[in-house]
Amino acid sequence: MISGSVASILAVPGIVRTLLFLAVGIAGVVGAVLAATTREDAFAAGNRQSKWAWVAILAVGAGVCLLRFPFVSWFGAVAIGLYYLDVRPQLNNILRGNSGW
Repeated sequence: MISGSVASILAVPGIVRTLLFLAVGIAGVVGAVLAATTREDAFAAGNRQSKWAWVAILAVGAGVCLLRFPFVSWFGAVAIGLYYLDVRPQLNNILRGNSGW
């Protein structure tokens, strides 16, 4: 039988994983709202998937992260990260008129 302090230490990774997926899921919901409020022509100008495709990708990604589906939630986290680290900065540059040069 595991003592109380050892059981507490062993529970830490599970708690951290839960908190991280919660944070990523919330970021996915915010990203879906941001994508839904972005002009549709910015996605076409950036040669990206359509606006509503990104809204759906982010909403599904947020859903699987918040519901913690085993293994699938990692795909949701990657899709949300891709939006924030690649797509969103490019859209912001396009909307601000920066050509990136």
